[in-house]
Amino acid sequence: MHAGTQAVPVKLYSAVQDRSVHFRLLHKTDKSPVRQQLVSSESGETVEYAEVRKAYPLDPGRLVVLEKEELEKLQPKESRDIEVTRFVDIGEIDHRWYERSYYLGPDGDSKGYFAVAAALEKKGKEGIARWVMRDKEYVGSLRAEQGYLMLIVLRHADEIISTSALKAPSGRVLQKKELDMAEQLIQALHGEFDPTQFRDEYRDRVMDLVRTKAAGRKPKVVKFRPRAKETDDVTDALAASLAGMKRKASRG
Repeated sequence: MHAGTQAVPVKLYSAVQDRSVHFRLLHKTDKSPVRQQLVSSESGETVEYAEVRKAYPLDPGRLVVLEKEELEKLQPKESRDIEVTRFVDIGEIDHRWYERSYYLGPDGDSKGYFAVAAALEKKGKEGIARWVMRDKEYVGSLRAEQGYLMLIVLRHADEIISTSALKAPSGRVLQKKELDMAEQLIQALHGEFDPTQFRDEYRDRVMDLVRTKAAGRKPKVVKFRPRAKETDDVTDALAASLAGMKRKASRG
C-alpha cells in the first residue's frame, strides 16, 4: 500500500464470510450427484465450455460477440499495489457506496502500519484507494478500525441510484396524530445496536433440520400461523405496532 512516496507493506484478509446455505443436487431415484451442463437452445445438444463464446446484448435480437483474446487485452494490468489517492473526512462517503470489507494486516513493517492506523483515527480521516484484484479494478475506503486498518470496497458511480430518480409520494398530507404516533414508535424501539441479534434464521432452521435428520431423528413439525390481515391505514398500522411493543414490554 502506498500514498504518494510513502509505502507500507500489508496483507489483505476478508472481513466477512459467506454463510449462505449451499446444497448438492442429487438424482431423485438413485441419489447420485448430478451436474449442470450447457445446452444449445437450437439443437438441444450439450455444448462443451471450450466451444462457448461471450456476447453482449445491445437490444432484443442484437448481440455483439466478443472473443477471449479481445477481452484479455482489456483486462487491467496485474498489480499488488493499493494506491491511496486522497484522504477525506469520516462521514463524507455516503453509506450507499460501501460494499465488501477486508482487513489489512502488517506485512513486515508493523511500525509504519500502526502509524497509519493511529493517524487516521486521530485525524478522523479515511483514504480513497485503488487496486487490482483477480483481473478487476476496485476503488475503496481505507479506514482505521480499533487500531487496525480496514479496506472497504466502494461501488462505482453508475451503480448508485440517486434519490432524485425516485417517484415523489402522492396522497394526502400526514396528520399530526400520525406523526406523533410514528415518533412514539421510534422512541419505543430506541436502543443500542447489537449485531449478535441479527442472525440468518432460515439458515439456523435448515442446519437444525440437517442435524436432526443426520442423527436419525424425526424433524419436529411446526404449525403455520398466518399473519394478521394487513391494513392500508397508516394510523391503524402505527397503533398496531405500538400495541405490539407494549405487549412485549409487559411480558419482559
